Amino acid sequence: MTLREVGTVKVINRFPVKSFGGESLLSAALKWSGLDGDRQYAFHKVADGSRFPWLTGRAVSPVVTYAVRFVEADNPRKSAVRVLAAGREYDLRDEALRRHLSEAIGEEVRLIQIGRGIFDTMPVSVMATATPKLVEAAAGVPIDPRRFRANLIIQTPDGEAARETHWVGGTLVFGEGPNAAKLLVSAPIDRCVMTTIDPDTGERNPAILRTVVEKFGNFIASRCSPAALGTIAIGDRVYLQR
Repeated sequence: MTLREVGTVKVINRFPVKSFGGESLLSAALKWSGLDGDRQYAFHKVADGSRFPWLTGRAVSPVVTYAVRFVEADNPRKSAVRVLAAGREYDLRDEALRRHLSEAIGEEVRLIQIGRGIFDTMPVSVMATATPKLVEAAAGVPIDPRRFRANLIIQTPDGEAARETHWVGGTLVFGEGPNAAKLLVSAPIDRCVMTTIDPDTGERNPAILRTVVEKFGNFIASRCSPAALGTIAIGDRVYLQR
């Protein structure tokens, strides 16, 4: 078994509502379901019986700009949730918000809460700071790391060798000691049109996804699953165990 330091935790993002904007945290509890409260809610299309009935930024780009927060940050499963959308603040369960979203997508949507989280695949995503810098250089335009909606951004050296896709198959260890949180890095994340959406304006730039496909094999960030529970905090040293 080998253990080497790969960086430190720079950013922790939790997304209370699937596809909406995220919360920036100083620390987060890692549970078997992922970061506590992450993707706990989603709006789903009532008439859609497919395996992916969710209202997302793929169909309604502006939702990625909606600011969301748990009123009780440390009690996400029972906390009220506030949403700042289109210049107005709503309670997440407000009927006016549901109508607004239904009108935006052109069909009826409803809110659902699932305590274990509503994920496309695995519950935690990680990205190295090296990666958006490489995409920025290849695309020739500024790249906001929020486009990739990673839960954890790890401060790393610059360059291809520091990318999180090289961590696949290993285990990330956060901090030292027997109670350190751990994540099994399972696979690189294949990207979709969500990466084209500006997190501040909702405007799309298709050239960014073309760059990701052509220069990075369409893989940005990595999917992870919890291997040991604990707390992850800004500044934690991160080690790769193999």
